[in-house]
Amino acid sequence: MALIVSLLALAAAHRCASLSRAACSAAGDIDDPPLPLRRSLLARFRERRALAVIDITATEWCDKQMEFVLEHGRPERTEAMKAGSDRHAQLEEVIERVDVAIRTAEESWAVKFMNFIVGTNQLLFDGITRENFRWSWMAGVIDEIRMPTDGASSHPILVDTKTRSKPTIPSEAHKRNGRLQLMCYKYLWDNLNTEKFPAENFFIYFDLNPNFLLSDDVKWYISSLGFDAKTFEDVLKYFKVTCHTVPRSQEQLLLRYELLADHSLLVEYQFPYDARWFKDQIQEALSFWVGAREAKFVIEEESWKCQFCKFVSNCPKMASTSGC
Repeated sequence: MALIVSLLALAAAHRCASLSRAACSAAGDIDDPPLPLRRSLLARFRERRALAVIDITATEWCDKQMEFVLEHGRPERTEAMKAGSDRHAQLEEVIERVDVAIRTAEESWAVKFMNFIVGTNQLLFDGITRENFRWSWMAGVIDEIRMPTDGASSHPILVDTKTRSKPTIPSEAHKRNGRLQLMCYKYLWDNLNTEKFPAENFFIYFDLNPNFLLSDDVKWYISSLGFDAKTFEDVLKYFKVTCHTVPRSQEQLLLRYELLADHSLLVEYQFPYDARWFKDQIQEALSFWVGAREAKFVIEEESWKCQFCKFVSNCPKMASTSGC
C-alpha cells in the first residue's frame, strides 16, 4: 500500500500548495508524476475523495471527454445505459440490500467497510460475491468475484460483465478499456492484504474523526451483522482484520459481454494481469489528473469514438478537422 500512502499525501498537497515530487516519494510501484502545469483536476473535482476506477477508465477512453464531463457535467444517461444499470441490479441479487440512514462521512465510510466485510465473508463461505466496494487512492466496485468451483485453486477470479445493445463483438478499444478496469480492480483487491492500512493519512485526507460516535441506526446495522461498534475506529479495526483474510486473486481476469435484449453471452475474454502495462496506464492517467499535462484527443485510428460523444460540437478536434 505504499502507493496509497503516497497518493493521499499527493492529493493533500494539492489542497495547500503546488505539487512537489516529495509528495509521492514513498511510492515504490508507481513513479513520481511530473510537476503540474496548473491547479489539478484532482484538487478541483475530487477534493477529499478517492479517484474512482471509472475516472481512470474514462480518462483512458478520451482525456478531452473526461475534461468536458468535469467542467460541464455528465450528459443525460441514454436508455441503453439505464438498461445496462438495470441488468447489473439483477445480477446483484446475490446480495441482500439493507437501507441505513447515514448522517456523516464517518458513517458513510463505516457502512462501506461493513459491506466490504459482508461481501468478503460471502465470497469465502459461498464462493461468490458481487458489487463489492474496494478502496485505496482509487475506489471501485468490483462487478463479481468468484472462487473456483473445481477446487484447483483457492484464489478468486475477478469478473466484469458488460452489456451491448447490438449483437456485435466489441472493438479493441472497448476491450482495452475493459482490461484496464479489471486490472484496477485486481490492484485494489490484491493490495488489501499486503501492507498496513495507512489510517493516519486516511483520516487526514478525508477529514474524518476516528472517535466519531456512530448513530443508533448505524450501530443497529452493524449489530445485525454480528459486530459491536460504537465509534468509526471500531469499524476500521474490523475492516483491517478482514483484509488479512483476503486471498490474492488469480492472474487471469475475465471480461464478459452480454446482449442487453436477452442477456445472452456474446463473447468472453480471459486475459492475464500485465503489471508493466497497468503501471504505464495509471501513470498516464495520473499525469492528466494532477495537471502535469493537457488533455489529449483520441488517436486518429479511434476517432470513431467522437460519433458517440455528447460534447463533439464543442470539441476543438472537430474545429481542426473535417470530422471524426
